[in-house]
Amino acid sequence: MDVRNTTTPAALGHHAELTLRGIVLGAAITVIFMAANLYMGLKTGMTFSSSIPAAMISMGAFRLMGGAGILENNIVQTQASAAGTLCNVVLALPGLVLIGHWSGFPFWQTTAVCALGGLLGVAFSIPLRRALVSGSDLPYPEGVAAAEVLKTGQEDAGGHGLRDLLAAAGVAGTIGLATTGLKLLGDGLSGAISLGGAAFRTGTGFSLALVGVGYLVGIGACLALLTGVVIAWGIAVPILTALAPDAGKTAGQAAEAVWSEQVRLMGAGIIAVGGLWTVASLARPIAASIRTALSTTGSSLGSDHPREERDLPIAWVGAGALALCVPLALLFGAFAGPAGLGGTMIALALAATLFTVLFGFLMAAACGYLAGLLGSSSSPISGIGILTTMATALLLPLFLGQVGGPDGDRFVTAMALLLTAVIVTTASIANDNLQDLKTGQVVGATPWHQQVALIIGVSVGSLVIAPLLELLYQAYGFIGAPSREGLDPASAMAAPQAALMTQIAKGITEGALPWTMVLIGAGLGVVLVAVEAWLRRRNLTFPALTVGIGMYLPLSVEMTIAIGGILGWIAERRLRGRVRGPRREAVLGAARRRGVLLASGFLVGESCVGVLLAAADLMAGHSGALAIAGPGFASTATWLGLAVFLAGLGVYLRLVSTVDDAARVTQVESKTA
Repeated sequence: MDVRNTTTPAALGHHAELTLRGIVLGAAITVIFMAANLYMGLKTGMTFSSSIPAAMISMGAFRLMGGAGILENNIVQTQASAAGTLCNVVLALPGLVLIGHWSGFPFWQTTAVCALGGLLGVAFSIPLRRALVSGSDLPYPEGVAAAEVLKTGQEDAGGHGLRDLLAAAGVAGTIGLATTGLKLLGDGLSGAISLGGAAFRTGTGFSLALVGVGYLVGIGACLALLTGVVIAWGIAVPILTALAPDAGKTAGQAAEAVWSEQVRLMGAGIIAVGGLWTVASLARPIAASIRTALSTTGSSLGSDHPREERDLPIAWVGAGALALCVPLALLFGAFAGPAGLGGTMIALALAATLFTVLFGFLMAAACGYLAGLLGSSSSPISGIGILTTMATALLLPLFLGQVGGPDGDRFVTAMALLLTAVIVTTASIANDNLQDLKTGQVVGATPWHQQVALIIGVSVGSLVIAPLLELLYQAYGFIGAPSREGLDPASAMAAPQAALMTQIAKGITEGALPWTMVLIGAGLGVVLVAVEAWLRRRNLTFPALTVGIGMYLPLSVEMTIAIGGILGWIAERRLRGRVRGPRREAVLGAARRRGVLLASGFLVGESCVGVLLAAADLMAGHSGALAIAGPGFASTATWLGLAVFLAGLGVYLRLVSTVDDAARVTQVESKTA
């Protein structure tokens, strides 16, 4: 069925779309979700989509202002969605601090990386819209889901949905304050044992935000994560610690060291193979999409096109993309200036710009196509980051030769990470924009209005990323790279994705990368890709990329995410057993939406409190500025934290598996039908 013919703005009775109040509200929501995503990305390695919670906040806020139509709300969620995607810059950019190339996050360079990468992503996605959205039968599951939330939310704006989100944010924020700020609750439980020289480690965190992540990604992705955990912590770590025992370390220390130095590189190998397979398998449809896009490059704002098919004119887009190459080359040149490259600096800046534009476009097309096929959560952003890091770290020494001075290797590593940051941002934004455009297609939006909104969202987000990153780094520091003396090492942020990219880039440029681990992971990746393809033919989900992610994210993060996925699966099973007849799918859909809103509230509440606590610590000049419990309370805090966590899980499970609450939402849906 063609969704474009099922719902129109006229049918919905709304007309206003790109408005000043919508832009201002979208900017405010962008900043909030940017802070939340950066905190989660640096702490756990996971970010989340802000589209649906942004839509709910927008509908509630507009209701206080007298109401708004679905098209205006769609513009707000489109603009705010940049918060969830621009933050993918944390895959690589913190690596510049980890290697000591930066001592913090300089405003203009950090802003330029995000703005230029993001705007290129918007530019690349515009010519792909007709090929991959309006002229394609790709399902775009997340884009369609966001549209359904917008449609049903019109009758519930500011009501139950928004209250659910705010209540969840309040609960998670309060628990986060008691945990990270007051130190009254522990943040996790872990243990390790040694059997015959083999070290085994297990544990979990107590974060409701990570439970929310698990609910959002679903049981399929969580099972893939757990597979990665079993391979890493149940097989690889015990074998490697048994083969090379370290008598000077406890079982937990030995397991952590082997995982950090060797095992997570196996995960990188799996992700690299998964990313390559994804791009290669999509070569034909991507090429067809590009040909279609190039064949429809006429003016798109004119009245000869229906409103729902008007893009920004391709001439403007092309000129804008070419214009962006100038500041991009200047960024690379300024970054390379202190390395003393002489005349090679100009050649490097031009080559880096060309590589970024060409490789970035290919990766943007691959991500966009896969997002349409399977959803944004299945897009190989981590794989693209690892592939780009490997490619640039291998190519730069060939281009530059031996860079002189004691910091030569560090510069090459830093340049590789900078290129990766720009390309990952480009691919992420293009991927997100196509999902948003699908949402707009379903609700009858004007594409060029959405494209302008995303440009604004990228611009606003880029301006706040640098100060937010600097705030979090100065308050908490990174593991292995404290920002100042006196920081609590237990509070340091892991930045797990950036740490892995840094390890790869540094290992390649210094000739010290344990390629054996990467190749073992690549071999596993081939097997897992074959399994994924076999299962996909049977309509089952088991993403190989996620198995690799399960091997390089911290153990406590993965286990907590898995709990959220399992909880969501249990809730759906309960509902399926309780609800029969024609109402079943409506009730299940309503329950899922409520679960999504609660999960989003957990993420926003905990993350925003974390950012506020960072500001408090920075103003106080020391860590734990609000702590009222000392180290002697740690054991009690752990058990209290576990009790609160279990209680939170119980309440969450009840809320997302209660028929009465779900039925309440279906009544709203019946009014809109």
